[in-house]
Amino acid sequence: MKPKVVVTRRVPERAIELLAPHCELDVWEEEDEPIPREALERKIRDADGLYCLLTETIDRELLEQAPRLRVISNMAVGYNNIDVAEATRRNIMVTNTPDVLTETTADLTFALLMATARRIVEAERFLRAGEWRTWSPMLLTGQDVYGATMGIIGLGRIGQAVARRARGFNMRVVYHSTRPNEQAERELGAEYAGLDDLLARSDYVVIMAPLTPQTRNLIGARELELMKPTAVLINAARGGIVDEQALYDALKNGVIWAAGLDVFEREPVPTDHPLLSLPNVTALPHIGSASIRTRTRMAELAAENLLDALAGRVPRCLVNREVVGE
Repeated sequence: MKPKVVVTRRVPERAIELLAPHCELDVWEEEDEPIPREALERKIRDADGLYCLLTETIDRELLEQAPRLRVISNMAVGYNNIDVAEATRRNIMVTNTPDVLTETTADLTFALLMATARRIVEAERFLRAGEWRTWSPMLLTGQDVYGATMGIIGLGRIGQAVARRARGFNMRVVYHSTRPNEQAERELGAEYAGLDDLLARSDYVVIMAPLTPQTRNLIGARELELMKPTAVLINAARGGIVDEQALYDALKNGVIWAAGLDVFEREPVPTDHPLLSLPNVTALPHIGSASIRTRTRMAELAAENLLDALAGRVPRCLVNREVVGE
């Protein structure tokens, strides 16, 4: 008998092609609509594998209803939507899809930085609204990027890729992580700094850290007050790292100059969210890894991880290696 696998969303067809010969698939077919919690609870009761997205909360209560579950394959590099400790306690493998989205997400992060700094979205709306009457010396002036200082919070794979792009703009790079990375310092010319020092020195603060209990609301009112009034905050990591009310107050009151956001505490972000009312916010719908090739490869890797786990092999991207005694 083939193992049963629940797939919580319509994913790139290549993933289904990989899974179908080996699994009994139960795919949620409502395109671009997350599976309702009640439906997931019902489907997972006799599932051996779960192929999910960040939109699903895989918590203790859900896992209690899945006695056969052996693997949770998350089609994302982050896995803060999964109670990994509880999965480990139940000897369930948890996998993710790192590496394949590094360069694509770094591209988007730098594009968001450029768009925010040079007011690209605001300028495009200005033009389309018919407000462009004449050339003016200070019309829609922004902040320079070339030669500026970039502070990166979280110098992992994506953070390092963003730093490589910054070097092409002759930017000075400082970074803050849980520990210094001497190899990255040599290769990228980056300088380690304490968080407060990084915030005070940087023209662009780029958040690339994972969301953990330690990083939740890492950037609040106190931290924003440390930044330059001309500084730009870029968050392409997770929304919960920034206190959104504090950010709104800082942007509205001129504590910092602008923000570019690809992520929010609640997603999809409500259209009446206060941050969306500000002209100095460039907002995107969590599209960091959204290129055709990258999303397809993420889907494939998630399928490969799941198949390895169900076949008794150690998946390439196993998060909780304790379950295999490592």
